[in-house]
Amino acid sequence: MSIPDSLSDFFRRFVPHIEEEMRAVINDGLQPRQFNVMLNYHLGFADHHGAPAAAASGKRIRPMLTLLSCEACGGDWQMALPAAAAVELLHNFSLIHDDIEDRDELRRGRPTLWKVWGEAQAINAGDAMFAFAHLALLRSAERGAPVERVVRAMRAFDEMCIRLTIGQHLDLSFESRSDVTAEEYMRMIEGKTAALTAAACEIGALIGNADDETARAFAAFGRWLGIAFQLQDDVLGIWGDPALTGKQDSDLANGKKTLPVLYAAERDARLHERYLRASRLTDAEVQTVREMIEAVGGKAHAEQAARESYASALAALEAAGLNNPAGQALRALAERLVERSQ
Repeated sequence: MSIPDSLSDFFRRFVPHIEEEMRAVINDGLQPRQFNVMLNYHLGFADHHGAPAAAASGKRIRPMLTLLSCEACGGDWQMALPAAAAVELLHNFSLIHDDIEDRDELRRGRPTLWKVWGEAQAINAGDAMFAFAHLALLRSAERGAPVERVVRAMRAFDEMCIRLTIGQHLDLSFESRSDVTAEEYMRMIEGKTAALTAAACEIGALIGNADDETARAFAAFGRWLGIAFQLQDDVLGIWGDPALTGKQDSDLANGKKTLPVLYAAERDARLHERYLRASRLTDAEVQTVREMIEAVGGKAHAEQAARESYASALAALEAAGLNNPAGQALRALAERLVERSQ
C-alpha cells in the first residue's frame, strides 16, 4: 500500500498547529506578565525576559500520537488538536515538578524554571500548567467533538494523571532504597512513562469516534510503546554515545536505578555493594560497573524487553485493523522511538 504522507510529512503538518493551540490556551491575556513569561519560557516559546525564542522545546511525540490516533480511526485531526495540546501541556506540568523534585538544573540546555524563578514560583507555574491542560481538553467540544466523547476523554486523562503521580511516587521512593527489584521498576515505568503515551493514543481514538474495542487497542498500543521507549532510554542512559544523547554523565554516574542495573544486581550480589549501596561513582567505577552489568546480562535483558514491548505495541495496533496512512505513520513513529540512538 502506498503512503501519500510520510511520518515527516505528518510532523511538518501537525506540529505548528499543536504549538499554536498550546499558545492559544496559555496566553489568555489576563495573566501578570512574569507569570505568562514563565509558562512560555518552559515551553520553549520565550526566553527568560519574555522575548520570543526558538529554544529546544521537545519533540512533541505525545501530541503527535493523539492526532495520528484520531486520524487513523477516521476522525478529523483538527477536532483532536485541543486534546493533543492537553497531552503536551500535562507532560510539561510533570517536567516542571520533576525538575524540582529531582533537583535538575538544566532542561533542554537551559536553566530549569525553578533555577530561574525559585521553587515556590515554579511549583505554582506547574500547577497552572496542569489546569491549562484540563481547559485545553475541554476545548475539544468547541471543535465539534461530541460532549459524551469529551467526558470519556477527560476521564481517561484524569486516570492517567493519577497513574503518572503514582509512578513518580515510586521513582522518588527508589532513591533512598537499595532493595528495589526489576519487577518494581517495571511497575514504576508503567505509571511514569507508559500512562501518558497510553492516554495520548486512547484519547485520540475516542475523539476520532473509535468504538470501545478499538479505543482499548490504541490504549494498549500506547502503553506498550511507552514501556519500550523507556527501556530503550535505559540502555542509552548507560551505553549511549554522549555526543548523541546529550547527556554529559551516564545514568550510572547519577546513581539511577534502571532495568539493566536492577536485573544484573539480582544476579550478582557484588553490584549491590558497588552500586546500589554506594554513593556517587568515580569515572573508573562507572566503567567497572557498566562492564559488570553487561557481563551479567543486564544490557541484553533490557534490549530484549524493549523488543518484546515494541512487538506487543505493534500487535495491539494490528488488532485495531486500521491500515491507512495515519496508522502506518504510527508504526513508523513506534519504530523510530525504539530504534533510536539518542
